[in-house]
Amino acid sequence: MKVVIAAAVLALAAPGAAAGAGLSLAARDLHGAGPERFARFDLVGLHWRGWGLLLFRTRSLSGRWSRWQSAGPEGDLPDRGTEGRAGWHLGRPFWVGGADRLQVRKVGRVSRVRAFFVRSPGRSAPVLQPLMTETPTIVTRAEWGANEAIRRAPPRYADGVHFAIVHHTAGSNSYSASQSASIVRAIELYHVEANGWNDIGYNFLVDKYGQIFEGRYGGMTRAVIGAHAQGFNVGSVGIALLGNYDDARPTAAARAALVSLLAWRLDLAHVDPLSKVVRVSDGNPRYPAGRKLTLNAISGHRDTGPTSCPGTNLYAELPAIRREVAQTGLPKLYAPRVSGELGGQMRFRATLSAEAAWTVTVKDQTGAVVAAGSGTGTGVDWTWNATSAPADQQYSWVIAAPDMRSAAGTIGQPLLRLVSPLRPWFWPLIQAKR
Repeated sequence: MKVVIAAAVLALAAPGAAAGAGLSLAARDLHGAGPERFARFDLVGLHWRGWGLLLFRTRSLSGRWSRWQSAGPEGDLPDRGTEGRAGWHLGRPFWVGGADRLQVRKVGRVSRVRAFFVRSPGRSAPVLQPLMTETPTIVTRAEWGANEAIRRAPPRYADGVHFAIVHHTAGSNSYSASQSASIVRAIELYHVEANGWNDIGYNFLVDKYGQIFEGRYGGMTRAVIGAHAQGFNVGSVGIALLGNYDDARPTAAARAALVSLLAWRLDLAHVDPLSKVVRVSDGNPRYPAGRKLTLNAISGHRDTGPTSCPGTNLYAELPAIRREVAQTGLPKLYAPRVSGELGGQMRFRATLSAEAAWTVTVKDQTGAVVAAGSGTGTGVDWTWNATSAPADQQYSWVIAAPDMRSAAGTIGQPLLRLVSPLRPWFWPLIQAKR
């Protein structure tokens, strides 16, 4: 499906409104302390300069003021130097579901405040009920109406997914199932046009009705680097629940969808949900660059940086969620790894969630089997004598066990990559013969 997007023009030097009747974003610098009136908005986010914080409240279209709440700062951030705008504190995007007034209070030495208003009309995606299957039902970017035209750069990829980070988006928990796609579209627009990020920051989003939404572009089964946990985006998958879970507990539907999504995504990566991982920070205000941190394979955002995300109530449920994820979709194959080098001994290992017969198969570039091993137990451990294996080939390997997702990878480099330094003189010869 196509989504009709109004021109979302953001003039940072001279903030103004994005015209049109569709999805739009407007920016305005705020100067006074009293309530200010604006055209209708559904989501608001605040940026500010200086040392301090902001409190804000909004008035609904029916005339009711919300409680005062902190604007952030946005704890869900890209890694430093990768994307976004410098020099501003970035507030979270808050879904307010229809408001026309905003009031802001400064705490500390705040020198400048800019408000971003997103209007996200009620164009819904198909309302899908997630199933507790191996692959959960996911609302794709096309289905929720992602604006692919505003993406700023191609996706970046890590070497794999090593752990998951659970978030909440903050904002109102009062929304309908048909409004969830509007919230996701509004977050996308705010992250890209207001924050200057390449795309929406999260890899997946889950609403309180149990609907799962594809987040950042690049492939749901690939290790796409998001902008959700500064310092720890590489190698993580970021999943955000829509709403504020300091104030509420996750619904049964949201929790079931989160468990299903985590079980599927971590199984794709062969990560044990109950395991620990050691990650090195790329740098954030809490953990400087180079700091090693031991994390749960399913962590809360607050474990990686200075934030209260994913909210007190959701964070308290993570130990039980880890156990539920570990019991979903069994049996599983965890932590496949290969050590050694071609021309010597190469060792293949993995852990199985239950005792089973396993096999390891190695093939050359033509697809011919060059080595194979097998065994039975809860651990895979087999060594290939690769002393006679030509080093100018790339080999593929598969570790398999009944009813488990197989693990696969490659060893070595193909011939053309090995001689790539020679490419300048021989490449034209190859091209001429094609």
